[in-house]
Amino acid sequence: MSRIGKLPIIIPNGVTITVSDDHTVTVKGPKGQLSEKISPLIGLEMENGVMNVVRSTDQKEHRSLHGLSRTLINNMVVGVTTGFEKVLEISGPGYKAQLQGAKLVLNLGYSHPIEFDPPKGIEFEVPAPTKVSVKGINKQVVGQIAAEIRIKRKPEPYKGKGVRYANEIVRRKEGKTGK
Repeated sequence: MSRIGKLPIIIPNGVTITVSDDHTVTVKGPKGQLSEKISPLIGLEMENGVMNVVRSTDQKEHRSLHGLSRTLINNMVVGVTTGFEKVLEISGPGYKAQLQGAKLVLNLGYSHPIEFDPPKGIEFEVPAPTKVSVKGINKQVVGQIAAEIRIKRKPEPYKGKGVRYANEIVRRKEGKTGK
């Protein structure tokens, strides 16, 4: 039995979950609405504010979809209630971030500033010139946008300059030793 798949999904007050005939799960909550199509091999049981994800057999494909389906639905429930956030830190001389309206503008040591327009459902916050916060209700999109910002200037191992996640540890290397 899948350790993740057998866990129940607790549905908080103010959140409604509907499952259509084509196995599209739609979750509506105070922060918005998300929908995801899950495999028809997976069954959903809902009772008393708790949803359980069940599988019909122990075939390998069913086992692999069990935990995945449960996690996707749970992430939608968490997203429409509390939302997701990724925090990025910028370090380096002259490296900074700023907001121009909703657009994020980064100066990362290139000859030009890098601009990011937020996709639908994503918002940027810059609490300090060296911190960027990516917020949204869809966990996958928040992570993807944060990764696209990070890839513009990855942290380098000698001086640690670049864009990194707030909890990321960059292994540092020793520089050359001269005679």
